[in-house]
Amino acid sequence: MQFRRGEFERIRTVLAEANDDDEPLTAREIHDRLAARDVALDSPHRVATVLGRRADAGDIEVIESQPYRYRLVDSP
Repeated sequence: MQFRRGEFERIRTVLAEANDDDEPLTAREIHDRLAARDVALDSPHRVATVLGRRADAGDIEVIESQPYRYRLVDSP
């Protein structure tokens, strides 16, 4: 599956703001915050897919609860 250009960057902006409050977010919460900015992705599922792939690269921490929550990994 090919990522559309800029998807992670849009999500990253929302997560960076949430990181200021040390607040992990669900895919739905991220999707809703993107929609409020008129830059929404297709669905919360798409948000989770993008974040899951970036978690494999070490950019995202996935908190395995119900539902999963996501936060940016602090850069050294």
